[in-house]
Amino acid sequence: MSEADTKAASPQEEAPDERIREVSSLRKALVRPELGSICGVILVFVFFFLIARDSGMFSPEGIQNWSVVSAQFAIIAVGACLLMIAGEFDLSVGSMIGFSGIVIALISVTLGYPMWIAIIAAFAISIGIGWLNGFLVIRTGLPSFIVTLAFLYILRGLTIFLAISTTNKTIIGGVRDAAEGDWLAALFGGKILTGFFNWLASQGLIDTFVAGNRAGEPVVDGVPMLVVWALGLIVFGHILLTRTRFGNWIFAAGGDAQAARYTGVPVNRVKILMFMFTAFCATVFATCQVIEFGSAAADRGVLKEFEAIISVVIGGALLTGGYGSVIGAALGALIFGVVQQGLFFAGVESSLFRVFLGVILLLAVILNTYIRRSITGER
Repeated sequence: MSEADTKAASPQEEAPDERIREVSSLRKALVRPELGSICGVILVFVFFFLIARDSGMFSPEGIQNWSVVSAQFAIIAVGACLLMIAGEFDLSVGSMIGFSGIVIALISVTLGYPMWIAIIAAFAISIGIGWLNGFLVIRTGLPSFIVTLAFLYILRGLTIFLAISTTNKTIIGGVRDAAEGDWLAALFGGKILTGFFNWLASQGLIDTFVAGNRAGEPVVDGVPMLVVWALGLIVFGHILLTRTRFGNWIFAAGGDAQAARYTGVPVNRVKILMFMFTAFCATVFATCQVIEFGSAAADRGVLKEFEAIISVVIGGALLTGGYGSVIGAALGALIFGVVQQGLFFAGVESSLFRVFLGVILLLAVILNTYIRRSITGER
């Protein structure tokens, strides 16, 4: 057979499918949900390094300060992120924080039950309320914005009522004494790696106190459990979202719920579980807070729901659902923590932090709108 016949007999190369649009690596990187938050983190660190590097902001103690604040934002941002990707909002997160704290204090301090019972009860009640939020959204068809806005007021009012009707005050102390020696409370309070930090101090690698009862002890003596919980939830949320079938369901439920149902995705169950997980994250925050402060206050958690949502939006999640990243939300929380503490170290009026929240939210929404149009091809 001649060479010409061989060429004629060989199958023709398949023509490229014109229905598939090739996307460059650069464009893929530009539409990653974490891109905006990564750029934001870099800019924030560079800015405060230039204006506050001599203030102690980047000393071990300064790093611990803004790390703890960032961890607070991150804990509630993880739950808000997964819920927002699933296409829903929860505006009752802040009220849930105050409510859970009061429940823990009432059961442990006022009623005298062991702290571990109080903590378990707080988690059970809060997760139950999260389930109720999700159930009402699914069964009534009302926007989650409306349902959870109602619970924002219900929980805040109920928190104040419970505190005043039982103790005649809105702040309940004695939590630290009640938590002393409790096995479950130890998972939410205290610090880890204290021996390692003591070794660093003995080697002269970190500062120590020079006077008082703590003379010779390291200024930073461990990693707070609040930070440990934040890191644990970030890792859990990221793996759940990117490495499991349930994570695909979350994206599908928020992207196109009806189409997801046609393909067998249990959309209702996914959304309800995300409401419950958001309540779980809020209770983790509340438990760490009451054990750290040694008291519970009915007004704690105010505006935390908006700060969580803003962290998620900065992290690249679309307000319409179906798109986002837990890592991006964590970076958004880091931006919040660094800016809040950076303004303090730089000697800037703290009220400007709220100005920053408004500006960064507006910029993030504009960026997200551009990303959505890039993905969907909208004009």
